[in-house]
Amino acid sequence: MRTYLIKNAKIVNEGQIFEGDVLVENGFIKEIAEKISPKSSDCIIVDAEGNYLIPGVIDDQVHFREPGLTHKGNIASESRAAVAGGITSYIEQPNTIPNAVTQELLEQKYKIAAETSYANYSFMMGGTNDNLKEVLKTNPRNVAGIKLFLGSSTGNMLVDNQEVLEKIFSSTKMLIAVHCEDEGTIKTNLERYKAEYGDEIPMKCHPLIRSAEACYISSSKAIELAKKTGARLHVFHLSTAKEMSLFTNKIPLEEKQITAEACVHHLWFTDKDYDTKGSLIKWNPAVKTESDREALWEALLDDRIDVIATDHAPHTLEEKMNPYTSCPSGGPLVQHALIAMFEKHVKGKISVEKIVEKMCHNPAKIFKIEKRGFIREGYHADLVIVNAHLPWVVKKENILYKCGWSPFEGVNFKSRVTHTFVNGALVYANGKVKDVKVGQRLLFERE
Repeated sequence: MRTYLIKNAKIVNEGQIFEGDVLVENGFIKEIAEKISPKSSDCIIVDAEGNYLIPGVIDDQVHFREPGLTHKGNIASESRAAVAGGITSYIEQPNTIPNAVTQELLEQKYKIAAETSYANYSFMMGGTNDNLKEVLKTNPRNVAGIKLFLGSSTGNMLVDNQEVLEKIFSSTKMLIAVHCEDEGTIKTNLERYKAEYGDEIPMKCHPLIRSAEACYISSSKAIELAKKTGARLHVFHLSTAKEMSLFTNKIPLEEKQITAEACVHHLWFTDKDYDTKGSLIKWNPAVKTESDREALWEALLDDRIDVIATDHAPHTLEEKMNPYTSCPSGGPLVQHALIAMFEKHVKGKISVEKIVEKMCHNPAKIFKIEKRGFIREGYHADLVIVNAHLPWVVKKENILYKCGWSPFEGVNFKSRVTHTFVNGALVYANGKVKDVKVGQRLLFERE
């Protein structure tokens, strides 16, 4: 393990920005001070030159497609793109093939990541209508949580048995993360549009099929059930103004039993973008109206929404060019998520401190991740340097996703990730990912 001394950084941590140095030793943050001198001749100095030093981003929702869907992406390719984007830890979802719905299948994913992941990792255990016994075997110390699809999406792991849902909610103290869209509403809407257009439904109809009402019906039911059972609920990828009334900022995050996430694409795009982006912004839940986007921003900034994540979900460009009914939902985001939020900062929408709170601190708090998400002495050295004045354009040749495309292609970003450290190792520097796979399994401070 090398020793690094990061000098002259604008350190962003716990609501403050201060100039200083950070010493990294044996994979951990050894010292944080205004000025630190090298302690030995083999200490490597990294001059941050007044750029931001932030904790590594923790992305609480990704789909890296391994096993079973590796033509779209795999743990190596997508974690490589993630570290280039400043994401040092991720929580991956169970809708791979086979679905991660037994402890054995879940552990197989951990084994792959232990050998191939550039970033730190955890994998959600998937709940179904008939695997309660397996769900309850999940170890809270080394698994992020339980994932339930309350609306079908890629992989069709729909849990629609109310009795089963209630049993899961009332039987585990683990965090339950949910995808909320009402299946009945979606099916009714889809049939109506198919009757009019056949398979060639215009992409701009996606938010009318997977509608705001479908989201609200499902998320409100999940929240009602969580309140009834006392379950610890985390609602993924909110997309509507209507849902914002379901969440509160009246209590500290640490005391919340119900928390919420917004994703980069819902904070960036609107339904007006379907005309130019088409299927490239087809996600579930759908990108919706400008007023929905503004409501998400308002709730994010006033702390009703707790986390910014990606829901990174790559498909090949060929698959995305299919007609509406056979075109999969989802897109790649991990390489560009942090920089997209910095772009919003440059435009005055959000402070750097708030970006760090929502992308680094809060995921660590919500999932109770051990010694990550903050720049603190004794914590794992997951660190990212961001230059807020180094413009670049997203082009095919600098996209690292296995699928080879991005909904941000052609965007001129004003900020750039210059360095990423994972567990004290410099894994990305000046446009190049080093072939250093030092990702570790995330641990959680839970009984």
